[in-house]
Amino acid sequence: MEIVAPLIGLNWTLLMVLVTFAVLYLILKKLFFEKVHNFMQAREQKVKDQFDNAEAANSLAEKHLTEYKEKLENIEHERREILKETRMQADHRAHEIVKEAHDRASEIVKKAEKEAEWERHKLAEEMREQVAMLAIYTAEKIIEKQLDEESQMLLLDDIIKNSDGEAWKN
Repeated sequence: MEIVAPLIGLNWTLLMVLVTFAVLYLILKKLFFEKVHNFMQAREQKVKDQFDNAEAANSLAEKHLTEYKEKLENIEHERREILKETRMQADHRAHEIVKEAHDRASEIVKKAEKEAEWERHKLAEEMREQVAMLAIYTAEKIIEKQLDEESQMLLLDDIIKNSDGEAWKN
């Protein structure tokens, strides 16, 4: 029978390897693993903080966006209200201007009618005066000549023809 040597045998070499491994593990644990662990925790906390900050920034940006949209809507609403009010004021002013122009036109027409009436009265008065003067002139001529009826009629026709150009043109 053949004797087979075990793959790993218990000898001093194995024991030294295990002791060296344990010492190396303790040294690494004391010097390196704790620092790496602290570094990893700090890095993890930093990443969490950055995510929290990013979420807070997103929330704040969303809040500002909502406020901005509301302000834009309010501004648009105010713009519409101002335009509506301005149109109403313009329409009101236009109606006032039209009414004012109509009132002025009515006043001008009334004034023109009064002036025309006054002119009519003035012309009628002048005509009465001219007729009276013509009658007086005719009476003077008749008295001067003491003519018969046929002569008086000829004299009146002559006076009317002569006075036609002068007295009636005024």
